[in-house]
Amino acid sequence: MEAMVSLRRFLLRQMFNLWYTFNPPWDTGVSPPELLAHLEHNPPGRALDLGCGTGTNVITMARHGWQAVGVDFAPRAIRQAQRKARQAGVQAAFYVQDVTRLDGIEGPFDLILDMGCYHNLSEDESQAYREQVRRLLAPGGTYLLYVMLRSPGSRLGVSDASLQAFKSFLSLVERQDGTNRGRQPSAWLKFTCISS
Repeated sequence: MEAMVSLRRFLLRQMFNLWYTFNPPWDTGVSPPELLAHLEHNPPGRALDLGCGTGTNVITMARHGWQAVGVDFAPRAIRQAQRKARQAGVQAAFYVQDVTRLDGIEGPFDLILDMGCYHNLSEDESQAYREQVRRLLAPGGTYLLYVMLRSPGSRLGVSDASLQAFKSFLSLVERQDGTNRGRQPSAWLKFTCISS
């Protein structure tokens, strides 16, 4: 079973790395209003972007005075992120890492952002990911999550049970449901860490 999970992660990493040879549709180069509102209403601290892609949101956070770190398992995306940060003249750290392990990444972080990473994980990977968020998010810190939601009869997207599992250490502050490109159900969720 572990070999199957490893193979799945390897193939997923290769697929995403290939996407970054071109312009993936999710890489708009624009930070979302949900992140901008958080940055506007909170003092700078330490921030971590899980599945940061080419670093757009990491650069935005750094421009707002945050000590920003980005993690993605696609090496090509991280190279592009590093180049974009240099061109923008901001200090930010980027790592090629698997969000289910995050070896060498140390918290606490006042803000953890995930725009579209969590919904690509299997149930086992989701559990390991949640443990990383629990380990790295500061007490009282904010976790901003954008996910595709699972439709009835589908295996794609995040299940309600997977989102409920965060409640063991996070408190839901706000949820905005919508659709991604008018097709798949999606949601923005804002959580606060209630335990370390």
